[in-house]
Amino acid sequence: MGNLTAERASGRRSFLFLQGPLSPLYARLADECEAQGHRVARVNFNVGDRLHWNRKGAVAFKGRIAEWPRFATNLMERDSVTDIIMHGERRLYHRIAAAIARAHGARVIVTELGYLRPDWMTIELNGTGAASHFPNDPAAIRLIAANAPEIDFAPRYRTQFWRVAAPDVAYNLLNTALWWLYPNYRRHTIYYPPLEYAAWCWRLTGERSRNKAAAIEIERLRATKGPLFVFALQLEGDFQIRHRSPFSSFSEAIETVLASFKAHAPMNATLAIKAHPLDNGLDRWRRYLTDAVRRLNLQSRVVFFDGGALGDVLAGAAGLVTVNSSAGIEALQRGCPVKTLAPAIYDVDGITHQGPLDSFWTAPAAPDPKLVGAFVKALAASVQARGTIYSREGLDEAAQNISQRILQMSRNAPDAYADPAPRREALRRMIRERCKR
Repeated sequence: MGNLTAERASGRRSFLFLQGPLSPLYARLADECEAQGHRVARVNFNVGDRLHWNRKGAVAFKGRIAEWPRFATNLMERDSVTDIIMHGERRLYHRIAAAIARAHGARVIVTELGYLRPDWMTIELNGTGAASHFPNDPAAIRLIAANAPEIDFAPRYRTQFWRVAAPDVAYNLLNTALWWLYPNYRRHTIYYPPLEYAAWCWRLTGERSRNKAAAIEIERLRATKGPLFVFALQLEGDFQIRHRSPFSSFSEAIETVLASFKAHAPMNATLAIKAHPLDNGLDRWRRYLTDAVRRLNLQSRVVFFDGGALGDVLAGAAGLVTVNSSAGIEALQRGCPVKTLAPAIYDVDGITHQGPLDSFWTAPAAPDPKLVGAFVKALAASVQARGTIYSREGLDEAAQNISQRILQMSRNAPDAYADPAPRREALRRMIRERCKR
């Protein structure tokens, strides 16, 4: 990349920012990078991207996706890019740019919402989730935790609903209304934004009644005998399902879990299926599950929760099944056995059930509480940064902590970068099997 070697020799770095979270976070990071004497550039792919980049240094990409590789290559060569920063590496534009950056020796820095919700952010080198380089060896995890300072896990920030909803609505409706300014842009979400917001408005009107119904059902379940298992649903549009699971849709995951539960769970066991808190209702899981449960004759053994808090359902549960949701970490911290159906960053021997799903219903492996504690501490010390984009104070801390990690090149530190990525081969096998079907 032209003068890349010279840039590194001088200590001056060149940052290229792609799409970030719907907040001013990336603009704040760019301010910190420039203040330290580094070069900053940004690509805007749509009108909404411009909302959160209220500063100089942006170029617009308005071409077709086939033109993006050449555009990205030319931009990286022009600016001798040393670091490319993106929120979620599975977006189409990001996947292409990351491959080009790696081929030219530039660092790929990925941010996401935190594994340790609610007031943490994720920052990793080269990938998150199943593509994370965070080790899955228990001994390595214990060593990282032993060398890490004590960490305050007490909640600090209260999520402000308007900071979640307002940027999302403004971003997507602006892109919809002014699509002709970037006519070739391909969004990474699967729903047409106006339709999704209409669905959300409708769901908000029934939120109180859904939570009340969930609370009544939870109390009823606590009074029943027999083991209770929980299945946490994820969003259909989640890249962790679309690209990092053996399922082409979440309905396939549901069918897999229901069939296994019917065939192998004790007859007195109950399966509680919990909707994702951000589900917009367009997938109509209640209707789908009603049909599926009736078809499998499981009406008396399966219940569906479209409200309430996951923690309330987990209280006293015999186990949680998930594809690869961060809900698994919440369950593990409560001492609840967890079975993942796809590679997850917390799928570690001694933490999650390592046997097949069919064996989970009768003999769920309990997590080692000391290893879980070490895992959470190691995760927080290495690939998590304290802060959130959903409160003013949290945004200030996120910008400070993430920029520090970037500038000091302490992502995945200390000693939390295993190469090759330890879940990569399992992910590849899973994708190959999925493609064969």
